[in-house]
Amino acid sequence: MSFENRIKSTPPFAAFEWMIAWRYIKAKRAEGGVSVMTWISLIGVTLAVFALVATLAIRSGFRSEFVGTILGSNAHITVYQSLEINETGQTSRVIADYEAMAEAIRGVQGVTRAAPLVRGQVMANFANANAGVEVYGIAPADLLTIPGVAQPEQSWGSIDDFAAGAAIGSGVARELGITVGDKIKIISPNGTRTAFGTSPRVSAYDVTYIFTAGRWDVDRTRVYIPINEAQIFFDKDGVADEIEVMVDDPDEVERYVAPILDVAGERALGWTWRDSSGAFLRALTVEDNVMFILLSILVLIASMNIISGLIMLVKNKGRDVGILRTMGLTEGSILRVFFICGAGIGTVGTLMGVLLGCLFAIYIDPIFSFVNYLSGGGVWDPSIRNIYHLPAELHLVDIFKATALSLSLSWVVTYFPARRAARMNPVEALRYE
Repeated sequence: MSFENRIKSTPPFAAFEWMIAWRYIKAKRAEGGVSVMTWISLIGVTLAVFALVATLAIRSGFRSEFVGTILGSNAHITVYQSLEINETGQTSRVIADYEAMAEAIRGVQGVTRAAPLVRGQVMANFANANAGVEVYGIAPADLLTIPGVAQPEQSWGSIDDFAAGAAIGSGVARELGITVGDKIKIISPNGTRTAFGTSPRVSAYDVTYIFTAGRWDVDRTRVYIPINEAQIFFDKDGVADEIEVMVDDPDEVERYVAPILDVAGERALGWTWRDSSGAFLRALTVEDNVMFILLSILVLIASMNIISGLIMLVKNKGRDVGILRTMGLTEGSILRVFFICGAGIGTVGTLMGVLLGCLFAIYIDPIFSFVNYLSGGGVWDPSIRNIYHLPAELHLVDIFKATALSLSLSWVVTYFPARRAARMNPVEALRYE
């Protein structure tokens, strides 16, 4: 069998095609190669994929952390009463039979807890420091069922002593300079009416437990006291303001609302965590989609560098292509040689970018701390973002999306200059050699 026939009988992507492609990729410019363009293309694809993977990881981590801290410290569904005019002509929405309502809600399938609450906004005081806080009156047993409080990131004191005092967020403690064992004074302007005007209501409680729930607005404003103490302080003896409900699947919280309201009574109203945070989550989704599109364009731009390098390679290797064609290489073999050159750069760049992106997501805490140190601190403001650090989570689906996008773009753009090389006329290529 002749040499030409042996070449034609070889399967696609034969060893000699890989060998020729490798020699072209590593060839220096003096030898007719484009090693500089090769490195530029490789680095460009690597950085673009790294940015895409890192952004997807941060996006997933931020959403997970944000939603997790919401669900860990707040009700999935809040049940309260519609306004009612009592015998004295005053409006009220308190729940008189809150224990019966809570027990009925606990019987709904999928409900994991239903806790009556008494709530009020007051001024907290310790020594000469003051801070606006929100007081939650809750039963000690129900407090133990709040994940962000019962299993916090950090805590001081013992939650078992809650019945004898107050549990406060670490932000409140830091603002007032309070530690476990101190007395926190809460002051309500809606006090007792006297002949000389309204006298503010003041009570003091021993701080028995300090927690860090992981969410700035919770840690900075929340104070828990036993529900019987809250009823006395807010003059709501025998009533509650709302029922705090948690369910098995908070992502599908809407399907629990109707059954809960059915057993809660005709005046019952519901407010879910999506109602309070849904606008932010929708804005976050829009931002995520826009960022993915922009970074996809960045990957496309990086892939276009491969075209530039391949066009220069085809131009420099025109004589080689002519010789190879006269030796019997088919158009398909020439196309595959140059396709391997471009696709190889794109594939290696993609894998390196994915590796760097994964390492960035895994070691984001020390990296972020280093950046924060270089900038002098204050890079991340928890009072704006409500969480204390920049999170990142790696998901296989995100890595797959980034890898598939980069490989598809780099392989597609490689085809066109490779096809041009394959269709080169060997006579024209050797005319002036």
